[in-house]
Amino acid sequence: MATLDFKALTAPVGILRILEVIFTCVTFSLVASVGHATDSFWTWCMFSWCFCFCVTILTLVLEFTSLSSKLPISWDDFTASFAMLATLMVLTASILYSIFFTCASCGRQIAACVLSFLTFILYAVEIGLTRAKPGEISGFLSTVPGLLKVLEAFVACVIFICLYFINYTFYPGLQWCVAVYSICFIFALLIILLTIGRLLSRFPAPFSKVLIVCNVLAVLMYITAAVIWPFYCFRNNPRPSNCPVHCGWNLLVVISFMTFFNLIAYIVDTVYSFKLVFFTTET
Repeated sequence: MATLDFKALTAPVGILRILEVIFTCVTFSLVASVGHATDSFWTWCMFSWCFCFCVTILTLVLEFTSLSSKLPISWDDFTASFAMLATLMVLTASILYSIFFTCASCGRQIAACVLSFLTFILYAVEIGLTRAKPGEISGFLSTVPGLLKVLEAFVACVIFICLYFINYTFYPGLQWCVAVYSICFIFALLIILLTIGRLLSRFPAPFSKVLIVCNVLAVLMYITAAVIWPFYCFRNNPRPSNCPVHCGWNLLVVISFMTFFNLIAYIVDTVYSFKLVFFTTET
């Protein structure tokens, strides 16, 4: 039997989620009222707002009816990872819509951008409220390394989207970089799914030690990608004189930036993993 839990709506996290539902709903309603566009960036923005709206309202319903405790998943890990994912998706949508679809006289578009950035702030605050505090017993995805895993997987997805428009098959070096992005993404996604599905306890080896080894390997692999990708892409390849915002050369820059960004994320992830395993356990 489902029991109603009004604290799920009146708690600070519940109030944040109600505001997130309202803001995302108003945002995609404003964008839809302007008209439909076939651009892939417009599609991504609408998908981000609608996806976050649907999952957030589903989260509210499940917690309000207490059905979340009956699901065969780690609910805290799910909500923490979704808050991180929603923050990244809404931030990306806010930036893309501001760049490609607003103008000085576009009132509804500007209002949608403002609401979208406010929604990003709400999700970011939710991360702070749901993140595991020092000494607190919680799921892996509520910790800093767990949130970094969501960040690493999302950045890899952005890289894959940009790779769709680039022919990288001519150079073995670029193929190696794509292999690095793919292998590290698969590992991060596997960790997220195993954690949410409560399957880490069935892992045949000590998970914390395996995590450190994989993080170190990911750092080493991303270091090679951070060197090889710019070398092959920008050697004897200056920026074209006629290059709009979404031209191929700019996408090469985006992939390079995301590669360095993910390298930093994996380095921080490795440091936190070392700290949690070797320093926390010793004390």
